[in-house]
Amino acid sequence: MSISAMQAAKTACAASGWTLSNLQLHKILYIAHMVYSGEHGEPLINDERFQAWDYGPVLPSVYNYASGYGSSNIQNIFNHIPDVAPWEDEYRTIVRAVNELGPLDPFRLVDITHEPISAWAHAYAPGMRNVVIDQEAILDEYRARFSEA
Repeated sequence: MSISAMQAAKTACAASGWTLSNLQLHKILYIAHMVYSGEHGEPLINDERFQAWDYGPVLPSVYNYASGYGSSNIQNIFNHIPDVAPWEDEYRTIVRAVNELGPLDPFRLVDITHEPISAWAHAYAPGMRNVVIDQEAILDEYRARFSEA
């Protein structure tokens, strides 16, 4: 099915009890997107592509929408965004990512997304803006991280 970037952000923030910063949110959404893509053969997020920014993968529309919170916890600014049904695979993947990754230090999440096998590492170019992380590279990262080699 796949969902919008804003639906994914709302789902993750709500699942965390509104305790995620913008930095945490993007790393968690990226990892959820990678896992969902690898498990389902289609992107989790259907309306926007992740970009390779200095601190890792970012969905620019979500970043800009929540940027007023800085490094503080994002509050419920997504009232007008439709909910994702809890029985949907997209919802379950995001909640699982929040539960597993939310307790980690935000810069540990940055480290994970900056590992040499990451799609971010292959796309990132210092000083460059708007560099899209290729979906096929995200699938390659999933295979590298989760294959039983």
